[in-house]
Amino acid sequence: MDRYRVNMVSTDRTPHYITLLNFLTVLVIVLGGLFLLIPKAPAQTATPQGLNAQGNLITPNETEFGTLLFESTTPGYYVKAPLVATDVVMDITGPIARTKVTQRFTNPSKGWVEGKYVYPLPEDAAVDTLRMQIGDRFIEGQIKEKGKAKIIYETAKAKGYKASLVEQERPNIFTNSVANIGPGETIIVQIEYQESVRLDNGLFSLRFPMVVAPRYNPAPKIQMVDFDGQGWGTVNDPVPDRANIEPPYVDPAKDPQELRNPVTLVVNLNAGFPLETITSTHHNIIVQREHEEHAILTLKEGEVKANKDFELTWTAKAGTSPHAALFKETINGEEYILAYLVPPQADEDTISRPRETIFVIDNSGSMGGESIRQAKAALLLALDQLESDDTFNIIRFDNTFELVFPRAVQATPVNVASAKGFVSALDADGGTEMLPALEASLIDHTPTDTDRVRQVIFLTDGAIGNEAQLFAAIRQGLGRSRLFTVGIGSAPNSYFMSRAARMGRGTFTHIGNTSQVTERMAVLFDKLENPVMTDLVANWTDNINGEAWPNPLPDLYSGEPVVITAKMDEAKGKLLISGNLNNDAWLAELNLRGAAFGKGVSKLWARKKIASIEESRFDGMPWQQIDDAVLKTALGHHLVSRLTSLVAVDVTPSRPDGENLTTRDVPLNLPEGWDFDKVFGTDILDPEPTPLRDATLDTGIELAGLAVADENPALTPQPPAPGLALPQGATTAELRMGLGLLMLLGTAALLWQRGRFASPSR
Repeated sequence: MDRYRVNMVSTDRTPHYITLLNFLTVLVIVLGGLFLLIPKAPAQTATPQGLNAQGNLITPNETEFGTLLFESTTPGYYVKAPLVATDVVMDITGPIARTKVTQRFTNPSKGWVEGKYVYPLPEDAAVDTLRMQIGDRFIEGQIKEKGKAKIIYETAKAKGYKASLVEQERPNIFTNSVANIGPGETIIVQIEYQESVRLDNGLFSLRFPMVVAPRYNPAPKIQMVDFDGQGWGTVNDPVPDRANIEPPYVDPAKDPQELRNPVTLVVNLNAGFPLETITSTHHNIIVQREHEEHAILTLKEGEVKANKDFELTWTAKAGTSPHAALFKETINGEEYILAYLVPPQADEDTISRPRETIFVIDNSGSMGGESIRQAKAALLLALDQLESDDTFNIIRFDNTFELVFPRAVQATPVNVASAKGFVSALDADGGTEMLPALEASLIDHTPTDTDRVRQVIFLTDGAIGNEAQLFAAIRQGLGRSRLFTVGIGSAPNSYFMSRAARMGRGTFTHIGNTSQVTERMAVLFDKLENPVMTDLVANWTDNINGEAWPNPLPDLYSGEPVVITAKMDEAKGKLLISGNLNNDAWLAELNLRGAAFGKGVSKLWARKKIASIEESRFDGMPWQQIDDAVLKTALGHHLVSRLTSLVAVDVTPSRPDGENLTTRDVPLNLPEGWDFDKVFGTDILDPEPTPLRDATLDTGIELAGLAVADENPALTPQPPAPGLALPQGATTAELRMGLGLLMLLGTAALLWQRGRFASPSR
């Protein structure tokens, strides 16, 4: 205490010049703070003529109707987003479907914009066509290596040409970029793709995804380092393209607008057999029966919000369901075959073996709302199916994971009741760290047990971006386990779900709403309890040298068909399909000369080949070998892939020199049943509502006889032009930096002199 008093007395003896220095330092700090509070005025010379009279920037009070505004680099000014509407026409002929997707981009602003739209397609879609309509002009896209296509697009954009670019981000996620949409202008972009119909237990089905669900992308971990052999390492990002699969989303609670990104849809169904039932799982439809094998379907509301997948199912009349189908297409002197074959059911007296079942349930934030209710209902139903000889365990995960029991336990009434209580109490929240839970589910404590079947049932929406990490974990840790994925919700990540099941030698089941839980889980239980068709191999007679995909053929479960695509010089002789069913040899023969014409079979063959080649990287195939094979196949069959894109350019100059081009992403709807706050939190800025389109697309327009955009000298590949930044006002940056330095020096002097003259006496 005495020392404290001495200090206080000593400060009264501070020299007068020190007191003056204190005063000057404080004055500098106060004046500097006041100066920084003064708002800067943009220099008039930095604002281009007509920017706000009116250019591509507006203030909120200048909007004539509700619209989505994006902040610009000029404070207080915003940019309107381009609008998009979609029309879909699906032509189904037997097991082959051809879909035409037409998108209309409308620019309601008075400036030039570039629209970027992220949209989903089926995971096995063979995208081969891009067309662009500007007024009466039509331009057809060309397939190019992805890097070259990007350069062509960026060069055209910088030169003011209208251009469109379709890129694959995932096999089921694509982006469509449209450059130089003029004030009040509309551009129509159309893509087409081929796919095959799914058949399972007599039920034919096809899904058209309408929304890309938000993905959870794990952050890079510093311990994940790749070394270049010289001691230097770089952090390995599990989702290196995260920026391409993270579009903006609209909070439905903050924007109650009925239609955003509206979709119309027409289906021409030519089944090839007498139709019994036709059902749309998630949408109301109008069915017009042309005759017993043909129907035309439309949406009852005309157009709907793009917030849940469209799923169509149909069945054949009793006694007419086909057990085999064979189609052929000839392209450039080579013949392509598509074969469907439904194997026989196993004998009813087959004795099923006891099972070790590991249930994995996703309770992350993306499962909030309806999805977690569906998942819990499905899991509770599955627990009721356990037999007393079975063992089981449950793993739940969000950004953490938890096991109900340390190891799999006997399915006694007490253990099952305990598990049910755990499931019933689950709530959805947190991130989707799926990898640790998947790895835990594949840990097999009894790998040599041949008396018990080990099955992993994974219930999730699959809303993750690190699919490759998970596929690698499945390949490395599967062992004797079989992985069955159950896709939950209105818009699951079907690419991850279906490929994970195939790599896990299991099946994929989709549950879109709670009304489907009982029916679809019953089908899954039937697959789990019946013998599996294994060791499937395709061969040909007459010394035919054929190339068949997928390769190898997957295992088949009860009610699933063998689906094979093949290429050969001449489709003659017989296709032989052999396998092992319940330890008995099985063989089927198909006469290739009996094949019917099937348009697009070659595209399906190429797509399945690309998918199989991509999977081979998890078996250790060198990357360069994979890339070479994928690129050759995609270019040879004019398909969009990981390494190829479609690009279309109108070489007529459109945007005048000197006009700014603003790039903005088109926001997406959140999938139906999702809880926005669970996924994104509550600190998201509220967007303004987007206006409805004022007219439906003219689906009667025939985009035929299109002018092909040849390689134009003006579009010679060159490095992309730098982005066109919005204008900035002049700043006093140099003055502020100098003043800040002066403030720091003054503060340092103040602290130094206080430490010197206020130190204790000795």
